[in-house]
Amino acid sequence: MAAHRRGGPSPHGNLPLELDAFVGRAAELAGLARALDASRLVTVTGTGGVGKSRLAARAAAERTPRDGVWRVELAPVRDPEFVDYAVVEALGLTDHTTRLPRETLLAHLADRETLLLLDGVEHLVEPCALLAAELLERAPGLRVLAVGRRPLGVAGERLVPLAPLGPEEAVELLRVRAAQREVVWPDAHHGPEAPHGPETPHGPEAPGRAPDERGPRDGPAGDALELCRRLDGIPLAIELAAGRLSALSPGQVLRRLDDRFRLLTGGDPTALPRHRTLRTAIGWSHELCTPEERLLWARLSVFAGPFDLEAAEYVCSGGGLAADDVLDVVSALLAQSVLTREESPAGVRYRMLDTVRAYGAGWLEAAGDATRLRRRHRDWYVGLATWCELEWFSPRQREVAARVDAELPNLRSALEHCLADPEEAHLGQYLAGALWFHWVGSGRLSEGRRWLEQAVRLDAEPTAGEQSRLKALWVLAYVAILQGDTVAALGALQECREEAERSANDTALAYAEHRTGCLALVTDDMARAETLLRSALRRYGEIGELNSNVLMGQVELAMTRAFQGDLSDAVRLCEDVRRVCEDHGERWARAYALYVLAYAAWSRGEPALARELLTESLDSAHGFHDQLGSVLAVELLALVTVTEGDAAEAAVLQGAASRMWPSVGLPLFGSAHYNTPHELCETAARERLGDAGYEACARRGARLDRSEAVARALRRPGVRPRPVAPAAGAPAEPPHAKPAASPTRGGGETTG
Repeated sequence: MAAHRRGGPSPHGNLPLELDAFVGRAAELAGLARALDASRLVTVTGTGGVGKSRLAARAAAERTPRDGVWRVELAPVRDPEFVDYAVVEALGLTDHTTRLPRETLLAHLADRETLLLLDGVEHLVEPCALLAAELLERAPGLRVLAVGRRPLGVAGERLVPLAPLGPEEAVELLRVRAAQREVVWPDAHHGPEAPHGPETPHGPEAPGRAPDERGPRDGPAGDALELCRRLDGIPLAIELAAGRLSALSPGQVLRRLDDRFRLLTGGDPTALPRHRTLRTAIGWSHELCTPEERLLWARLSVFAGPFDLEAAEYVCSGGGLAADDVLDVVSALLAQSVLTREESPAGVRYRMLDTVRAYGAGWLEAAGDATRLRRRHRDWYVGLATWCELEWFSPRQREVAARVDAELPNLRSALEHCLADPEEAHLGQYLAGALWFHWVGSGRLSEGRRWLEQAVRLDAEPTAGEQSRLKALWVLAYVAILQGDTVAALGALQECREEAERSANDTALAYAEHRTGCLALVTDDMARAETLLRSALRRYGEIGELNSNVLMGQVELAMTRAFQGDLSDAVRLCEDVRRVCEDHGERWARAYALYVLAYAAWSRGEPALARELLTESLDSAHGFHDQLGSVLAVELLALVTVTEGDAAEAAVLQGAASRMWPSVGLPLFGSAHYNTPHELCETAARERLGDAGYEACARRGARLDRSEAVARALRRPGVRPRPVAPAAGAPAEPPHAKPAASPTRGGGETTG
């Protein structure tokens, strides 16, 4: 069964909107479309800055595979092991199980018609080639469009080499980008400034003709044409040149560029290879920057992905650049196309193209400042993770989730930096542990476990690293519990508890006891689970700990009470959690408290109240990409639905849940407690619909992806299809029975 999409991306793909006009390339687009029709693997190749990514994105946007077009940005990925994770992330998948991300991808794509756009493969050719080959072999409906300076070398690959723009399209690109900066553009074909001379395939002048052979300047239009020719028609170089046209005329830009070309080539600009032309154009743009702009350009190269202004101000200020001046310098770099601006759920962010970033990184290394800047980058993201962990227990939970999603490339870079340096191992352990809410609350268990296992293997300096390592251990255990890996969870918890007792670390001891209670809960040892959870909650109270983890401990205790038949005590505990959550604006733990309360309402014969509570619970869980919370709510909504008399819809929801479970783990955890509501629902639905009718409805539900299933369960308009008619002679109302135990799962199993 397939994994399921996170809540953010559209079901039809994740291609970004084009923020500026797409110029020319009609023939290339048509050729690329033909290649995609003829081959399941197409790679667009070409020099840096030639427009490969833009062309591929435009071609992909013009295709309409049934299951969407999905772009994977690989430029920020440095570790080959993270290629699969990057694809999982781009597809918006969550998977709580212990299976590898490759297995998740294969399961998800096996029966889908999808176009996968792998952008920036040149530094990861081997892992991308292996991934593409296996996916194409196992997913017959998949097409892969790769973008890079080198082919993948996979059998059946069709190459589409991309040349620079021709003269007319190059000038048009320069004109369009200049117009975006409100530059008045000369008429290229009329009046005294129009170019003259014999037409050639390369425009009014032959490629080898030097500027002084033209006679008098042909005016601004001729200067623009010559400028584009000198830039070899490379779009990135033209974009950089356009960034200067608000201050300089085309002729002034050309003269400055002429000087640089002669300096590098002994006066023969036509001898430049295209890759050197691009570097020259970037270098020329760099030289035209002010000292502050060059300094910031170099320093911004430490960011592995998009960044916001606050991060730039902290990381890049000092040593000749005041924090208050960073905004003005960023604005100047935006105007010159060194940076681009984009909107995201986390707010306005800035991005630097990989080629431009690499140029800045070279200057940063040459200045001997790279190590210091990487440490400042690390410090900012360690601080950000600290803030986010604190704010997770606040009304800003959704904002925190979006922020960490947006910052993942930089957080990964900070983790890599810390874990590669033995002296900073404690910071890596701290950072991996501080992000527990993201690994657990936003459906990234597999990636989180990889970082946590790497972190706890390191020997940190005892005084600085003890607390950090203990936290990484209990977070690792939490993740392993969610994945159903009890052996790994027990090992991490035992080590954490022993070290906490040895060092008299009351906080770590409370968390170790709490997670051990979770483990007992999910393995059906209710008496031990209750004892451990009560003890952990008492410890939390003694040390003054109150956060989402503590509240989940109370929900988990309520679950043990419900499993043991005391629903009134479970309700009391969850109503208390609900009040605290509402006081603090906490939504994630609250969703689980609402779930328990909904089960109690159904048990009392109040299905309308149960639906109201479950709707709110499911909406919150889905918003956080909480796969477990979502599927549990869908399961219980199926039971409520059959109680309300709609057996066909209940069967559809059970089918939808059956498709969701494999990304969480063993369906209903293999537990009799958890399975009781499912069995009650299925029995009632089969009695009314008959076996054939039930199976038909369940199959229809199993065709829904996660977003469709959630929308249907929430009864949102435009989602619910016509119900299947009940079988003749079925009872008007299914029997209403009260299961012996709550269907909820312990807080160790509370994320998506």
